[in-house]
Amino acid sequence: MKKYKSLIVFDSNCDLPVYDEVDVLVAGGGPAGIAAAETAARHNNKTLLVERLGFLGGASVAGYSGTFCGMFYGCDNPLEEEPRQAVFGWTNKFYEALKEKNGVTEPQPYGKTFLVPHNPQIFKEVAEDMILEAGGKILYHSTIVGVIKDFDEFKGVVIDTKSGLAQIRSKVMIDATGDADIIYRAGYEYTMGDNGVIQNPTMIFRLGGVDVKKFFDYWGEDRISPDKVTEAMKQAIEEGAELPRLKVWVYHTTRPNELFMNVTLLTGRDGHLLNVCDPDDHTEAEQVARKQVNEYAKFFKEYIPGCEASFVNDLSCEVGVRQTRSIVGIDKLLNEDVKNARKRSDGIVACPWPIELHNGEKPYLFWLINDYYEVPYGALVPAVGENLIVAGRNLSAEHHALASCRVISQCFGYGHAAALAADKSIKENIKFRDIKGEEIRKLLNEEDARLGE
Repeated sequence: MKKYKSLIVFDSNCDLPVYDEVDVLVAGGGPAGIAAAETAARHNNKTLLVERLGFLGGASVAGYSGTFCGMFYGCDNPLEEEPRQAVFGWTNKFYEALKEKNGVTEPQPYGKTFLVPHNPQIFKEVAEDMILEAGGKILYHSTIVGVIKDFDEFKGVVIDTKSGLAQIRSKVMIDATGDADIIYRAGYEYTMGDNGVIQNPTMIFRLGGVDVKKFFDYWGEDRISPDKVTEAMKQAIEEGAELPRLKVWVYHTTRPNELFMNVTLLTGRDGHLLNVCDPDDHTEAEQVARKQVNEYAKFFKEYIPGCEASFVNDLSCEVGVRQTRSIVGIDKLLNEDVKNARKRSDGIVACPWPIELHNGEKPYLFWLINDYYEVPYGALVPAVGENLIVAGRNLSAEHHALASCRVISQCFGYGHAAALAADKSIKENIKFRDIKGEEIRKLLNEEDARLGE
């Protein structure tokens, strides 16, 4: 990886133009940032969400992950059992708002659990409306490139826009960038996967022109590919196809004759692991991804019933990122916490989603059946730095644990919890690290989180 200047820090004497002064600054407009901004604004805090793209949704929209994962309990046989909801609170609030606009499908079987595809366009609109209606403000096309702090006390951020640099001052900040960008820019400690080994990025696309009934009559009800599809892929590979992933995920969308295709496995052309925090790797990921999309689309068209007239309808606007930097927090979600379905008095998010580690031809899966674990509040609070809390996949977690807790339903929950902590920090003049997780849990349950029920 080439050398870059990561440490960009100003103190309170920063003389850049001031774009705004707010109570709560939310960095990043993915699911965690959306929930955080709406919640903070709804609690009468002057709130600004800064997003590098021109719309909300993060990896769920820009990366087309496109599904509600982590909302339902795992079970032994989803083909015969009804889905049972495990996660409520802000996640359910947003889910119901999408349902009202026909923005989600019914729950679809996925291995030993269920997921719910959403319509990315409706997702964008609903998220934006909810924040604005709560009184929050959104700033698009702006990238956070530096921080303002006195010693370990954060005061704001520096943004880069087409018009130039500016500063935003805030009482507290929520880092919902997914990549722990604020921690990184401040020069604080972080981890990267398992000693640098992280999960593969992906490129999801939508396949149009599909006879969906004919397709699932062949494929089966489970959205994970059956063995006969793997065998067909092996045959195609013998005939010259380049299909690095042999177990894939396919589900129907809210639109007719269309499938969401989660099928690619992105590595460097020489086989090296791609780290999207490295711009060279990120560029290579985008290039490799588009070629893989064409290979898989060709395979489905030629080998899979129902896809004879299919075509690539659209691709995600950027590769989907599963894992980059994680903060070092005052607490950490451990691998064993997930496997043992640990409940805790300071738990602020429930998670029934399996460990789903994406590396190699097929992922490692560890299912939680009719159970869930809870993520501690302290996993959102950096070990060093005041006036800052994180929300999203950049929380403090071990490698396998992150492969479970990083999904959308939980990210909404982290944003909800972080914003309630921000509100409490401002109104009671208390540091994030001095807030008890039990107190945030109580506030979450007052807003329908149903933790411990």
